[in-house]
Amino acid sequence: MSRDIRIWPLLTATHRYEKVVSTRGRGHSEYIDAPILAYLIETSNGRVLYDVGCDYHKIATPALRAHYFDPMRPLFEPPVMTQAQRIPSYLARLGLSIRDIDLVFLSHLHFDHAGGLCDVAGCDVHIQQAEVDAANTGDVSGIFADEIEGAADWRVHAGAYEVVPGLMAIESPGHTAGHMSLFIERAKGAPIILCGDAADLRENLDDEVAPGYCWRDDEATALASIRSLKSLARRTQAELWPNHDLAFFNTLPVFPDYFS
Repeated sequence: MSRDIRIWPLLTATHRYEKVVSTRGRGHSEYIDAPILAYLIETSNGRVLYDVGCDYHKIATPALRAHYFDPMRPLFEPPVMTQAQRIPSYLARLGLSIRDIDLVFLSHLHFDHAGGLCDVAGCDVHIQQAEVDAANTGDVSGIFADEIEGAADWRVHAGAYEVVPGLMAIESPGHTAGHMSLFIERAKGAPIILCGDAADLRENLDDEVAPGYCWRDDEATALASIRSLKSLARRTQAELWPNHDLAFFNTLPVFPDYFS
């Protein structure tokens, strides 16, 4: 059944990096500016955050920024983030607080998606078992240990499931071991699939190009997820929303406007 939904795209930071990070084998020496997005999704059954962006303190504090992000250069520049782009700041502009969030759904555990957990302490956090298991190996780049210290209190799932009525968690592994996308029903108009980092750019979808980083270099699984998302979109007439595509982001409502 279709649901009344409001979706606020939240620009939590921007990130400049070599394009090959997003498109495997393409874009060497070509640098792009990418949005780091989270989404506030309001349903008749509660409010859900899809991802939470970066840890502001690691970006705003020079010593921490150097410690965490200098080793990523020149492939990545440190993210650029303001106080106003923190999740609590966005919520305050809507007259809300963290207490008004019913759950946080994490697509995966990389720092630009899970780092902001420090700003939503106390929220119910959903994650995939495969993602936690991979993080526990210590072999995953892009995860900062302090950002997953609360994992023992998270709600851990295995596979697709209904997050709340109208929102369905969709398996899309490859970029990471337990990466998840989100299918959103709407009362009017096409459903929406938040691809997460299964598809950073529209190019990943259009040309079926895997992300530059794949868990254990498994390009085949990443491509299978892209094709699965496209197949789901065809069957349901859903829109596919890539996650780090600046041109696409510029087509979305500017906060505090929302998509419904």
